[in-house]
Amino acid sequence: MSAATIALVQVSPLARVRAILIGSMGNLIEWYDVYAYSAFALYFSGSFFTDANLDKQQLYAALIFASGFVARPFGGLAIGYFADRFGRRSAMMFSILMMCFGSLMIALTPTAATIGVAAPILLTLARIVQGVSQGGEYGASVTYLAEISEPRHRGLYSGVWYTTLIGGQLCAILVLLILQKIFLTSEQLKDWGWRIPFFIGALLALATLYLRKDMVETGHFKSAQKSALGKGTLVQLAAQWKMLLVVIGVTVGGTSAFYTYTTYMQKFLKLSVKLTDIETTLVTAGSLLFAICLQPIYGALSDRIGRKPLLLGFGIMGVIGTYPLLSTLKETRDPWIALLIICCAWAIVSGYTSITAIVKAELFPTSVRALGVGLPYALTAAIFGGTVDSVALAFKNSGHEEWFYLYATGLILISLIVYLLLPDTRDNSRMERSY
Repeated sequence: MSAATIALVQVSPLARVRAILIGSMGNLIEWYDVYAYSAFALYFSGSFFTDANLDKQQLYAALIFASGFVARPFGGLAIGYFADRFGRRSAMMFSILMMCFGSLMIALTPTAATIGVAAPILLTLARIVQGVSQGGEYGASVTYLAEISEPRHRGLYSGVWYTTLIGGQLCAILVLLILQKIFLTSEQLKDWGWRIPFFIGALLALATLYLRKDMVETGHFKSAQKSALGKGTLVQLAAQWKMLLVVIGVTVGGTSAFYTYTTYMQKFLKLSVKLTDIETTLVTAGSLLFAICLQPIYGALSDRIGRKPLLLGFGIMGVIGTYPLLSTLKETRDPWIALLIICCAWAIVSGYTSITAIVKAELFPTSVRALGVGLPYALTAAIFGGTVDSVALAFKNSGHEEWFYLYATGLILISLIVYLLLPDTRDNSRMERSY
């Protein structure tokens, strides 16, 4: 029995579940931060861009949003390298501390009326800090999840991990809904209320930092560290170049679809479908709740039938369904129909989201797993995920909104080709290899 297997056996089921949940908390906060920015941009963009109409304010805010994704590969490289050399736990502690700092920066940044052009510059710097943190958190937390999980339930735990990701977005929407319905008027939200979710994000990060201090290190990492070859280097990572390209191919279609139905969807419902603020928030929250329910179900299914059938299902249905779903959604004015359409989209996209974490982790040996997962994902998310809002709004402003539907379909088609060629990682896993 390998050292990694011995360490896995020595962890009690309750301790394993607790470690997975605490390890996933950073994921929840990361996506709370991302979605808080996206959801509240409708309110704070005017505070940073005073000389533009609403559509242009949203475009400028979306470009700053994308800057955080440009920073993600640097986080994936630096924090991923740290995680492979010195441990998953320490890397996850550092990434959550950076999340706290980035949220606090946004919450405290003065408006353009107070400090002029320095306001959007500080907002951009805050998003860059968040991006570095999020780029590192992804690789470290996915690796921790995969290594601490029981092999026969890795798909299920991957779905649970993604539940916290979507849960972070749902938390941001619920904060917005509570502020809209109970505490603040629309004018108060635009004036100062938009700062509240970022203060909440900073407090959540501090709470998670406290919980993570007692996390156990994974047996896989401890086992790999006993060998000099088990200490990951960039040279070892370069030797995995084929798997790095596979991660990019696996991710490109899924990440664009995910951001389409999360960060961009609220803007789409508001600006294109023309729902009211409350209708937009409720439809978004309802669709995210539905998506949360699907993740562990799809993940557990992958433990039974394999990862590849779910990826193929997403790829095929995504290519067929993206254009008609989005074009039909644009034409409706009924919030219930809008909710139904987005839920149909989630039934497709969840074939990717529920298992993407474990599929990537199963491609790499322990010595470079955090880097191998985090760096190519961060690059792909930066280019094809974080830019979804900007690309979609640019097409909309040019008068060709439907071109975005074709763009999203094309990216899913690229991933479908990769899925067709990819062996099922459940049956061809490299999880037990140290290097």
